[in-house]
Amino acid sequence: MNNRLVIISNRLPVTVFKHSGKIKVKESSGGLVTALTSYLDYTKTDYIWIGWPGDSFKPSEHNNIRKKLLSDYKCFPVFLSDEEVNDFYYGFCNKTLWPLFHYFPLLTTYNEKQWQNYTDINKKFCDSILNVIKPDDIIWVHDYHLMLLPNMIRDNMPDARIGFFLHIPFPSFEIFRLLPRKWGREILDGLLGADLVGFHIHDYTYHFLRCILRILGYDNNLGNILLEDRILKADTFPIGIDFNKFYDAANSEKVKEEKEKLSQTIAGYKVIFSADRLDYTKGVINRLEGFETFLEKNKEWHDKVIFHLLIVPSRTKVDQYQKMKRQIDESIGRINGKFGNIHWTPIHYEYKFVPFETLIAYYSNSDAGLITPLRDGMNLVAKEYIASNPDKKGVLILSEMAGAASELGEAIIINPYHKEEIAESIKEALEMPLDEQLRRNKIMQERLKRYNVITWSTDFINELIDINKNQKSFIAKILDVKLKNKLFEAYKAAQNRVIFLDYDGTLIGFSKNPQAVIPGPELIDILHNLAKEEKNTVVIATGRDKDTLDNWLGNLNLNFIAEHGCRIKYNHTNEWQKIKPLNTEWMLKIIPVLTTFCDRLPGSFIEQKEFSVVWHYRKCDPDLSSIRVKEATDYLINITANLDLQVLQGSKIVEIRNAGINKGIGARYWLQDKQYDFIMAVGDDFTDEDLFKVLPDNNNTYSIKVGLQASYAKYNLKNYKEILDLLKKMTML
Repeated sequence: MNNRLVIISNRLPVTVFKHSGKIKVKESSGGLVTALTSYLDYTKTDYIWIGWPGDSFKPSEHNNIRKKLLSDYKCFPVFLSDEEVNDFYYGFCNKTLWPLFHYFPLLTTYNEKQWQNYTDINKKFCDSILNVIKPDDIIWVHDYHLMLLPNMIRDNMPDARIGFFLHIPFPSFEIFRLLPRKWGREILDGLLGADLVGFHIHDYTYHFLRCILRILGYDNNLGNILLEDRILKADTFPIGIDFNKFYDAANSEKVKEEKEKLSQTIAGYKVIFSADRLDYTKGVINRLEGFETFLEKNKEWHDKVIFHLLIVPSRTKVDQYQKMKRQIDESIGRINGKFGNIHWTPIHYEYKFVPFETLIAYYSNSDAGLITPLRDGMNLVAKEYIASNPDKKGVLILSEMAGAASELGEAIIINPYHKEEIAESIKEALEMPLDEQLRRNKIMQERLKRYNVITWSTDFINELIDINKNQKSFIAKILDVKLKNKLFEAYKAAQNRVIFLDYDGTLIGFSKNPQAVIPGPELIDILHNLAKEEKNTVVIATGRDKDTLDNWLGNLNLNFIAEHGCRIKYNHTNEWQKIKPLNTEWMLKIIPVLTTFCDRLPGSFIEQKEFSVVWHYRKCDPDLSSIRVKEATDYLINITANLDLQVLQGSKIVEIRNAGINKGIGARYWLQDKQYDFIMAVGDDFTDEDLFKVLPDNNNTYSIKVGLQASYAKYNLKNYKEILDLLKKMTML
């Protein structure tokens, strides 16, 4: 990749601190730092990393720290005060987002001041980015601390290439909706500022897509989300590890030395090992209860097995974590007192950070890895455990609530809340035949080796670049300033013009009530000025019925195509004409069917026109709508198979109408009248495609699709407001 990568995360890959009055810098720990550092080292990608340096400093110290980090570490610091860190990191991030997204609603707090601080810190990050960003940079924002940031960057840099990756679970709609509505909407809007939003497993991607549908009303097609101004994508990218680093380290001299030290205390015992940060999501208490149950039910394993429990200190300033630390200490003391003796201590407990080589020794010296989080975005410890055993011995016991479970299906997968299940899995692991251990671990190692951290990073960035190319294919059809000027020049030079305009979604926005979109003074004025020009023939081509059009627009010098082509009306006559003889007896059969589906989809309703019937569901539950509409459409197509009818899906509608009738057929009545040297047609949905298809393909024809969907139209504009602006300017020429 030739472009510079701008990585943005809460913490920098280095920590800045003071020692004896001097500024010092050391490497930070953590899965994200390890993953991205491996990628950057391997690919030699040019980058800059933006984040908090890990401590608060006086403003007078900022400049020197910034210079040192930029020159020596390619890092750009975002300085935060102690108060900001408390409200942002220890507050909203870890008292609201972390527990809620991990399905602990009872531990979630809702503090308006902390929410405001979360917003302010995201803005602070945005300001820092704008100081260093270059036009061709690729921006990669990471994790739940910065979910508002993508849209903030987008507001300042509309053409920026932005990726966002969430490293924790994205919760189901039922959990996410527990956030105050304003917060939830702003978080989703923030994420939609990215071009690509990534998650570890499919479930999280699905939950996100469902939330934006239920809360913001945006549907998706295979993860592609169409906004008013662009397309973006949500997709799944399971993060990997630097497999070779762990695999090779297990046979290194330093690790062998560590294993030799360990053998002095564990010789003759089977060893179960687990390693976690101190966190209530990791299920340590449940794990201890499961081990206790195992010892109660399997006395033959007394004095033969050791549970080696490593806990790394984390978020020590959060009350809940301090309480949990006390619970863990008490549980370990109780279990060791209950089962241990002078020769045997069942649980070996360490509460500290251990060096890399020591951790690898722990992994490779154990007979089972017990990784049982109550909820986890991925859990790289499980992958590290498998990779650190080159002899392929050992059994992984893994929680089904960890993202890694979707990749490591050969492990013993368990429910981490069920202590009996944990106990049974421990027994199964300790008694598993060696050949079965080798078979399982070989499969998992090959998988982890193929999809490692380099593959993960490369896949995400390549997908982001592809999305950007896809966006440009849409932008290429946008009616930009240059093309608008060309249209205006053609309009001015023409002597005979015809302009076809759809109504709903084209000249006015949609409403839950179809009768609530009466044209306002501005729209009436624009249409009046267009229609009074002698060179213009203006045709309103819509699905509206003739009576509505007469009531709303009948006083203007307009032509009409009503009910998608069922009737037409010329401006020099008051008579509506049928395009062809039409039968309406079929309505007696169709309306009762639709009434049944209305009962099954609360909020939907039927609109009966002269020659068509429309089932509206804009006000309905999106999830239920998708099910009921498919059911209704399939059923209607089946029962109308022998009738001369069409069943069509539009924007939150299903319409049943006579076959052989459409806006294109209606438009031909005007196109065949005379030769036009300027033709323009504007519409927003499937019914307008029939119109676009019948237009002459020449330089004097301008067909415009409202929205960024693929279309037979030559050009796109983003929304109806841009259409009104275009028409208004045309009236001034």
